[in-house]
Amino acid sequence: MPLTKTVINTPNAPKAVGPYSHAVRVGNTVYVSGQVGSHPGTNKFDAGIVAQTRQTLINLRNILQATGMSLDNVVKCTIYLASMDDYKDMNKVYAEFFQKDFPARAAFQVAKLPENSLVEIDVIAVDHTA
Repeated sequence: MPLTKTVINTPNAPKAVGPYSHAVRVGNTVYVSGQVGSHPGTNKFDAGIVAQTRQTLINLRNILQATGMSLDNVVKCTIYLASMDDYKDMNKVYAEFFQKDFPARAAFQVAKLPENSLVEIDVIAVDHTA
């Protein structure tokens, strides 16, 4: 049976700042585009890595909910930081959202992020019931 590609966008996450979808589902796997810590509707950022990491993870959670999944379905996270000096504080917030059965993860410092964000995270999630 051929796999179907479904594009997912939700008003519960910030509008994309480029030509991409919030997420794409193929079969039982969802690929969520990199999200930053701006607020849906306003695309405004709170100051600081703690607030931006928290909002980034809320945005990811909202996108996953639009697909019928949750953060529990995440199998892989990639984290991009404007500064590795923020790694420890980012991890504290990350641990509020992922508390057990942690997904695989990589974290990198990058030269610059969209909209001068301090953090960007993309995830891959799998529907284990499908």
